[in-house]
Amino acid sequence: MKKFIETIRNIYNIEELRKRIGYTILLVLVYRLGSFILLPGLDPEYLKGGISGTQEGLVGLLNMFSGGAFGNASIFALGVMPYISASIVVQLLGMFVPSFRKMQMEGESGRRKMNQITRYLTVAILAIQGPAYVAGMVPAAARTVTWSPFVFNLVSTIILMAGSMFVMWLGERITDRGIGNGISLIIMIGIVARLPYALVAEVGQKFTAGGVGGPIMLIVEMVIWVLVILAAIALVQAVRRVPVQYAKRVIGNKQYGGVRQYIPLKINAAGVMPIIFAQALMMFPMLLGQYDATRGIAAAFSSYTTVWYNVVFFLLVVVFTYFYTAVTVNPTMMSEDMKKNGGFIPGVKPGKKTAEYLDTIMTRITLPGSVFLGLIACLPALANVLGVNNQFASFFGGTSLLIMVGVILDTLQQIESYLLMRHYDGLMKTGRLTGRSGM
Repeated sequence: MKKFIETIRNIYNIEELRKRIGYTILLVLVYRLGSFILLPGLDPEYLKGGISGTQEGLVGLLNMFSGGAFGNASIFALGVMPYISASIVVQLLGMFVPSFRKMQMEGESGRRKMNQITRYLTVAILAIQGPAYVAGMVPAAARTVTWSPFVFNLVSTIILMAGSMFVMWLGERITDRGIGNGISLIIMIGIVARLPYALVAEVGQKFTAGGVGGPIMLIVEMVIWVLVILAAIALVQAVRRVPVQYAKRVIGNKQYGGVRQYIPLKINAAGVMPIIFAQALMMFPMLLGQYDATRGIAAAFSSYTTVWYNVVFFLLVVVFTYFYTAVTVNPTMMSEDMKKNGGFIPGVKPGKKTAEYLDTIMTRITLPGSVFLGLIACLPALANVLGVNNQFASFFGGTSLLIMVGVILDTLQQIESYLLMRHYDGLMKTGRLTGRSGM
């Protein structure tokens, strides 16, 4: 406790860090307040329990990412997911389209162009998702205005688009003037906002007359949950360090290079994207239920707790992990950058051999990473089968847990860098965050 109080005091003593944290908290509060503001013309009493069908499947995932705003028909209902979708599309275009790849290599000016294209694409996605959300998710019985359906849909769509763009602006302001990555932080806050409700539901279930296990089972669940969080932290931070030697260069009377550094290749370079892609694909088998010949297949995938659902889901996560890693990690580009800077891997020829060597390492370390990621993705289903409440089970793994762990570690790493830069002790004296000095 003494160490914790001392760390808080050190953070407060750094004026820039203090202002950044305060600014971040202020913008997060603005986002959370906006999440409770309903679209105009809706009955708050009718929507008190949320929109039905927003607790399962991909819709439940969107509701969790938005902190419940999606299920409450809030002005922030669409959140930052359209921006995330646009960013993924632009990132993929940068891998396959030469003009986009050229912009990526233009430095700061290219980055500004890519950001501008991402914003325009976000508006286009919102123009499609907005009317779809109003027509498909907002029940007609909840509307209290006498507007025609066209006018109501038009006004609601414009407000939803403005709300999402405002949330995106909040994220960018947090990134520029706050602490951590703003967009990721907003997603994480939305997920964490659902955690108290899930805990209360789980505690209530265990202490009811028909509850299974009682307080002892609740304690066991908490212990297992902590162990799963520790495993997720290990997955996020695990890297394979490849040694790189830089040739000595003498310029004037100074010597540069001649030191050995490391390339940290992440075991899980794909992050949570494979789980998101896999969950989106797992929605399609449910559409087969309307045909008599395929109703058996739809029944096998009707719930995320069925065996076939989890087997296919696990395999999809593994496949998408390899795919997304191949898209985001480019060994050829890494090899060329090393060659330009006079670097080489000891025992490996520069150029094509180095690219093949890095590709071989990534292929090998991605296998255990993808298997571990697939197991974490399936843990919520296992927890639900073993008696954990549906809401709390989603925090035992999957996208929500990995996003929380990744964003919190990234934010702590930035705070740690501020402390070490001012010659203070870091956040954890006995542990090390990825990127900390001495790693």
